[in-house]
Amino acid sequence: MNNSSSYNSTSEGLHGTPTTSIIMFLAGVVGNLLALFILGVHQKKHHSRSSIFCILVTGLALTDLLGTCLLSPLVFVCYAHNKNLITLGGDSLCNFFGFTMIFFGLAPTLILCAIATERCLAISHPYFYSVHIRRSFAKVALVFIYLFSLAFCLLPYSGYGRFRQYNQGTWCFVDMDATGDEHPNLVLAFSLSYSSLMALLIFIVFVCNGSVIVSLCQMHQSQLVRRGSVVSMGRKKKLSLAWFVQGEEEMEYLVWLALMTVIFAVCSLPLIIAGFVNAIHPFQGDSENLKAFRFYAFNPIMDPWVFIICRKSMLRHLCSLLSCHFGKGAVKTTAHCALSLPLDNTQCHIQPLNCGTLKEPTEPTN
Repeated sequence: MNNSSSYNSTSEGLHGTPTTSIIMFLAGVVGNLLALFILGVHQKKHHSRSSIFCILVTGLALTDLLGTCLLSPLVFVCYAHNKNLITLGGDSLCNFFGFTMIFFGLAPTLILCAIATERCLAISHPYFYSVHIRRSFAKVALVFIYLFSLAFCLLPYSGYGRFRQYNQGTWCFVDMDATGDEHPNLVLAFSLSYSSLMALLIFIVFVCNGSVIVSLCQMHQSQLVRRGSVVSMGRKKKLSLAWFVQGEEEMEYLVWLALMTVIFAVCSLPLIIAGFVNAIHPFQGDSENLKAFRFYAFNPIMDPWVFIICRKSMLRHLCSLLSCHFGKGAVKTTAHCALSLPLDNTQCHIQPLNCGTLKEPTEPTN
């Protein structure tokens, strides 16, 4: 493949410092290792087989960690030698970087889509889930995701699309404008295929999450109707808040996946949009592409930290603070406030967790 581009690949000088790249690398590695540690502790503590949800989340953390460890060191080497990728290792290094970039962008997205689909089936269609979905679903899904991502990312090596170096020479990605290429139609077709696939996955995740939100709201409403048929409106409001404060596992899932989806969309959409825009009217220079790429690079860094923050203990603490801040007649201390919402004539106690991770949400029964 020819990696010629509007960026001068023979220019060896790099602008700026690797400080931001180092911070992002450390945040990504520490976050993913901590997320894997939490999952491991949970598995060991409960002496049970990993659930479908936990297997997929573990696969997501491992994929993000491997991608960070493969890509960031190449950037550090570029800065250390003050050379861009092509000058440092030729077209082969640029192609490898581009291949790695799209593989570790596509695979985590597919895993997130698999998690959203699995939870949608478990919560919105529990009977179908209990009859047809088994633990092997997660392992088969991960194998399929990796094989599909590998096959898709190898297409530029067959002439369908290509990778090129972008300013400032420390990253290579899919050629999004086909400037000066001998086969521009094939190059643009691959770029548009990648952007379209990523956009489709975002849409699927949002649809699955929307279905889950509707199901959870229906469950919540039916719970209030059963418990609050003879109580006042003020009592129903307390029941509504207590339902969340108690740390319902379905709500934990919703908060975690909703945050993951929003972060994924915010990080991925700029590059997806850049792919479509470049195919119609290419940007003048790579400054806009570089901004989109920086957003894209934040996704594997944010994923594990969202998982860590959304642990049940953290959610309960945040809910306690919210109930203290917004509840009428709330007492001064957070601990007392967390216990001040009676539910069915009992105190809403915050019990210590038996696991330090986001637990798999329970599935409703018909």
